Amino acid sequence: MPDPLVVLVAAIAAIAGIVIGFLLRRIISASSVKHAEHYAERLVTEARAKQKEIVLEGKDEALRLRRAAEEEGREQMTTQQRTERRLLDREEALDRKLATFEQREEALAQRQQELEAELQRLRELQQRQLAELERVSGLSASEAREGLIGKIVDEAQAEAQHRVRDIERHATEEGEDRARRVLTTVMQRIAADHTSEATVTVVALPNEEMKGRIIGREGRNIRALEQATGVDLIIDDTPEAVVLSGFDPVRREVARMTLLKLISDGRIHPGRIEETVAKCRSEIEVVMRQAGEQAAYDAGVPGLHPELIKLLGRLKYRTSYGQNVLNHCIETSRLAGLLAAEIGANVAESKKGGLLHDIGKAVDHEVEGPHATIGGDIAARFGVNATVCNAIAAHHQEVEQESTEATVVQIADAISASRPGARGESLDNYVKRLDDLQQIALSFPGVERCFAIQAGREIRILVRPEDLDDLASSRLARDVVKKIEEQLQYPGQIKVTVIRETRAVDYAR
Repeated sequence: MPDPLVVLVAAIAAIAGIVIGFLLRRIISASSVKHAEHYAERLVTEARAKQKEIVLEGKDEALRLRRAAEEEGREQMTTQQRTERRLLDREEALDRKLATFEQREEALAQRQQELEAELQRLRELQQRQLAELERVSGLSASEAREGLIGKIVDEAQAEAQHRVRDIERHATEEGEDRARRVLTTVMQRIAADHTSEATVTVVALPNEEMKGRIIGREGRNIRALEQATGVDLIIDDTPEAVVLSGFDPVRREVARMTLLKLISDGRIHPGRIEETVAKCRSEIEVVMRQAGEQAAYDAGVPGLHPELIKLLGRLKYRTSYGQNVLNHCIETSRLAGLLAAEIGANVAESKKGGLLHDIGKAVDHEVEGPHATIGGDIAARFGVNATVCNAIAAHHQEVEQESTEATVVQIADAISASRPGARGESLDNYVKRLDDLQQIALSFPGVERCFAIQAGREIRILVRPEDLDDLASSRLARDVVKKIEEQLQYPGQIKVTVIRETRAVDYAR
């Protein structure tokens, strides 16, 4: 059991500790309060000092802004005063101008009244003069006007016709001699054999028995031959002859050579036919290449691509209107070269364009499009320069001509194709063209009779002199030419001659 004395001492010590702690806490609290009061007083003092500084700065800033505002106000006032003075000056100037304009307007109004009065006086005078003229002439104003206009129109037409005649005469005198000299010189310097192949090929047979061997048992030989060559065999009543028909002249030539070899050999059966066709096709390829090389040599156009040579050789078996296309190309090349030399164009390009201008006809049955455009594309594909390609593509004016050489090639092609004898023409087409020429001429008023002469290259028109005068006859010739160009297709040119004859007949009694 604890000692009571110890407990008492501990209680006293505890009480003493509590009292001392309380006293120390009071002392510390008092010290803290005092320190806080000092800090607060210092903060208040500093705040008051800062407040005075802020107030002073605010007053300074307010004073500065006030002075700036006053200065700006004075400047604005000055500017406004200047603006007001300028506006007043302008207003005074406008008033002066307005007064001047009013004075001028009054003067113009007065002048207008005077002019109207003068115009009215002139109208009255004109009416009196017109009435006097109508009385003297016995014609009304509209009748006189129409007569005067008609006279002026007739005089203008006559003057225009005289001018046209003078221009035509000068152009003919200056250009026709030169053109005739150039063309005649060129055409006389070239001569080429003209050959014409038919669209069908006739193969002669040694005897009538050969027809049966060609047909074969149940027609197997003729079917094999037609299938291998791509042409039709026509075996009719013609004695000792077989007709080969096909649009492709190369295939037709292969069939002709094959049939000749089979007839010579005597062995005719499907296997032998296929073998012979293959052999003849190879031979034809060699012949075409040689023909192309010879054509290039004859035309004087070296350095052509082998494929172009091959295509050129195919034209050996192609005809156009009865004219051999390869011979036509050689002739066109020579003509183009001579024409180019005469006028100073590029001779080499003109000759090359003339030789290749119909190259598209070698493949036009395989490629869609006009042969001229096809030929231009083929030439470009094989490295021919752009000028020659354009000359090839433009020789029928399906594309625009871009050089003198293109025009030269077109002229040379027209000369070669339209010279007499160059192209065959069926009797029906020939008669129809002559009839169309006469019908066109007779469709115009005043025409009495017409005659197509010189194989349709000229038409002579006789007109009634009482219906058409000389000027109307000249106009008729132009109208007929225009209508022929619009409605007909023809080689070369057609000359239109209008004849107006006036006869004076009297009798002596």
